[in-house]
Amino acid sequence: MASTLLSPMVDYYNDEEDLDSVDEDEDRSFRGRDSEEDTEDASETDLAKHDENDCVEIKEQMYQDKLASLKRQLQQLQEGTLQEYQKRMKKLDQQYKERLRSADLFLQLETEQVERNYIKEKKAAVKEFDDKKVELKENLIAELEEKKKMIENEKLTMELTGDPVPIAECLAILFCLKSPKRPVSPSSPVEHLPSTPVDVPSQRYEARIEEGKLYYDKRWYHKSQAIYLESKENTKISCVISSVGTNEIWVRKTSDSTKMRIYWYFSWK
Repeated sequence: MASTLLSPMVDYYNDEEDLDSVDEDEDRSFRGRDSEEDTEDASETDLAKHDENDCVEIKEQMYQDKLASLKRQLQQLQEGTLQEYQKRMKKLDQQYKERLRSADLFLQLETEQVERNYIKEKKAAVKEFDDKKVELKENLIAELEEKKKMIENEKLTMELTGDPVPIAECLAILFCLKSPKRPVSPSSPVEHLPSTPVDVPSQRYEARIEEGKLYYDKRWYHKSQAIYLESKENTKISCVISSVGTNEIWVRKTSDSTKMRIYWYFSWK
C-alpha cells in the first residue's frame, strides 16, 4: 500500500520536472528566436544600407551617362553631325528654298506686270504723240490754206476791179490805228477803240450795213472776205473781215492774226 501511495507522488514530481524541462526548452526556444530575429533585423538593416548605396551608385552612373551623352551630342552639334540638328536643318533648308522660290515667282509676276504697264503706257504715249502731230499738221495746213485762200481772193478782187486797193472809202477814212507806242499783241485782249465819231469829209458813195454785210459803192463786203485797210497815216494793211455788226466790224490782220475793232460813222449827201 505504501508503495501504492508513493507512486503518485513520484509521478507528481516527475511531472513537475517534465514541466520545468519543458519551460527551459521553451525559454531556450524563445531566446533562440529572439536571437534569430535580432540577426534578421541586423541583416535587413545591412541590406537596406547596401540597397541605398547601390541606388546612389546607380543614380550617379545614370548622371554620368546622361552627362556623357549630352557632351557627345554637343560635340556632334559643333561638328554638324548631330542627327537631330541635321533633321531640323533639312527642314529649314526646305523652307528657305520654298521661300526663295516664292520670291522669285513674285518677282517674275511683278516684272511681267511692270513690263505690260510700260508697253501699254508707251503705246498710249506714241498714239497721243502721233495724234497731236497729225492734229498740229492739219491745223497748220488749214491755216496755210486759209491764208492761201485769202491771197487768192485778194488777187481775184484786184483782177475783177482793176483797183489794187479794193477798199471802201469810208473804211480807209474811219480806220484808226493805235499809237505805235502801244501795238496790239496777238496774245493780249483786244482793246476797244474810242467810240467818238471821227470827222469824215463829204462822201459821194452810198454805204450801209444790212444783215451782217457791208454795202459800199454798189458792192457788198461780207465775213471772211479779204480787204485792205488804209490808215490816216496812209498805211495799207491786209485784213480779213471777221464779223460785221450794226455799228462796227471786226477784222483780222493777215500778217499776225491780230483782231481789231473798227467803229463806223456814215454820212452822205
